Amino acid sequence: MNSKVLVIIPAFNESDNIVHVIENIESSGFACEILVVDDGSCDDTSSVARSCGVGVVRLPFNLGIGGAVQTGFLYAARYGFDIAIQFDGDGQHDAQFFNKLIEPIVADQADVVVGSRFLPPNLGYQSSWIRRIGIHFFSWLISFLTGMTITDPTSGFRACGRKVIKVFAYDYPLDFPEPESIIEVKKTGARIVEIPVQMKERISGHSSIRYLKTLYYMVKVTFAILLRIIQTKKQVGDHDD
Repeated sequence: MNSKVLVIIPAFNESDNIVHVIENIESSGFACEILVVDDGSCDDTSSVARSCGVGVVRLPFNLGIGGAVQTGFLYAARYGFDIAIQFDGDGQHDAQFFNKLIEPIVADQADVVVGSRFLPPNLGYQSSWIRRIGIHFFSWLISFLTGMTITDPTSGFRACGRKVIKVFAYDYPLDFPEPESIIEVKKTGARIVEIPVQMKERISGHSSIRYLKTLYYMVKVTFAILLRIIQTKKQVGDHDD
């Protein structure tokens, strides 16, 4: 039986990129439904996406990447999708990896599959040096706290099965959510694996995490991750009583 797959594209002011992103998916021949979640853009991201004939949800104001992605998971849960793929709206991801991304889920070997730009043989663009510092820090932190090795914890190129779709529809981190969401889903007992993918530089525009904001990002997400770990231990302790 073929899996029903939703591709969630969170997009904020991506009118210059969104057509290319949609065309990349459609030209891959991968069977899926595409949903663009316009996170309160100031440009015409929504109208451009609609002109491509895909589904669009326009949020009334900017919620941040976490709110946009959670909207996609809510849609996936409500309409009974088996797999949801998160796919950035800036053109950095490549739909040619979709089949490999969902393969472990279809084979019941994983609940979450993360596309890593740091695993061979598909070593391509690996972000700016300052972003790589943050990526490697979170990789170390997650390994230290959980014993689980994730080489690319900030990757927004992911696939989730039904179990995790329901989890993320109910609870998904709001700000800079990728590393924190790994902790969140790990505590549910979900199986997480990585596969190698190749990423590219964004087509146009700039990342929202730049320069001094990278330090703020690292500090904020570190505290968020530690808080989730503490909450999990407290819940376990409460059950033990």
